[in-house]
Amino acid sequence: MAENHTQNKTKLICEIRRRFEAEFVSDNSDKYDPRDVERLQQDDNWVESYLHWRHNVVDETLKMIDESFQWRKEFSVNDLNESSIPRWLLEVGGIYLHGYDKEGNKLFWIRVKYHIKDQKTIMDKKKLIAFWLERYAKRENGKPITVMFDLSETGINNIDMDFVRFITNCFRIYYPKYLSKMVIFDMPWIMNAAFKIVKSWLGTEAVSVLKFASKNEIQDYVSVEYLPPHMGGTDPFKYSYPPLVDDDFQTPLCENGPVASEDETSSREDIESDGKETLETVSNEEQTVLPKKVNATEMTLKAEENEKVDSKMKAFKKPLSVFKGPLLHISPAEELYFGSTESGEKKTLIVLTNVTKNVVAFKVRTTAPEKYRVKPSNSSCDPGASVDIVVSPHGGLTVSAQDRFLIMAAEMELSSGTGQAELTQFWKEVPRSKVMEHRLRCHTVESSKPNTLTLKDNALNMSDKTSEDIYLQFTTSRCEMDCSPP
Repeated sequence: MAENHTQNKTKLICEIRRRFEAEFVSDNSDKYDPRDVERLQQDDNWVESYLHWRHNVVDETLKMIDESFQWRKEFSVNDLNESSIPRWLLEVGGIYLHGYDKEGNKLFWIRVKYHIKDQKTIMDKKKLIAFWLERYAKRENGKPITVMFDLSETGINNIDMDFVRFITNCFRIYYPKYLSKMVIFDMPWIMNAAFKIVKSWLGTEAVSVLKFASKNEIQDYVSVEYLPPHMGGTDPFKYSYPPLVDDDFQTPLCENGPVASEDETSSREDIESDGKETLETVSNEEQTVLPKKVNATEMTLKAEENEKVDSKMKAFKKPLSVFKGPLLHISPAEELYFGSTESGEKKTLIVLTNVTKNVVAFKVRTTAPEKYRVKPSNSSCDPGASVDIVVSPHGGLTVSAQDRFLIMAAEMELSSGTGQAELTQFWKEVPRSKVMEHRLRCHTVESSKPNTLTLKDNALNMSDKTSEDIYLQFTTSRCEMDCSPP
């Protein structure tokens, strides 16, 4: 069944491409931006998004693509950048991306109180909307977005129906499938009639995405950590420009959490031991160091235990899913899985593999730097080599589904050094177009004790004990003797 659906979708995509080229492009080569036409022929997801929005009706889909592509050329969407927008409009903070809703969708804020109807500035404001949406679309490639229409402190002078219609058209025609929902906050009663018109623009099916919320209801959609104080939230974020709000990703202040004195060298040395802790979640007794005087039998037992740990590490690192980027292969591909407090496995690994012939510099950013310990967060990877990044929440802090991690990577010249000073300078100079970016979501797995702990608990009740169990008992008993009072 699924196979037939895929085959049918593939046929529809091919038909869209063939007919669009024959019926719309051939006689009007200057009607569209050639980059959009080329992308349509190469990006299946883009074609599918239009098809989905038009219920797989080819004729309707072609009309939609035609209208969307003409708009993209009119607004020069592919070339929009900060210099395309008046600086004052970027500084006022009326439109920006920040935070996530409870479903993990990015929030697109429209602070209506900063908008005054003015025909002289309306085109620039529309370009600002297009700039943010295109910026997001290029980075997230189809992930839904939640529009936050903040109507607090607004009056009739702030409502511009032409501007509102443009915004609805962006999601209805120009960026299909991107709209998760549109949350209307604190709407004055005087605007009821206006939003009845908005409903008609969205169409009957899209009306369900409109959510009207008061201060008491807004937390049904967004948690307090991403709501500003005037909405009853605790988010300390205050918009400012420059720089642009960069998807809220920030480099962690310290790779080793609150211990700011630990340097990069010691952080690297701790990576392997951190990975083993993730696997074993050993108790204090298991962490006890062997006494200096050991016999050959004890050394053999220790070697056997190390072999078991190494095999467990290999099994842990085996990628369940891999994102295959042009510079790095990244595992996992989409989600970082953290264990619950009860499961005991709070840490997780990101495995980077360099698939180029050059050294690749990388750094890890997160939306919640106060929560996580990331080691290493800024380093490099040799050609063909792999690097393990250990991610763990600070003690007592809870992993949230809204938290995100961003992997940034770029190729370095063969002559470049890879020390911290060289890496810092490299990231200041490398063009954005040469930086690979990949995002990871967080996911908490509720589970019982890890298998390694279950094995240890059950082993003491087995008559035929393993060498690992004997070793653990030996170290525990020796520790008790050494620590007992004379």
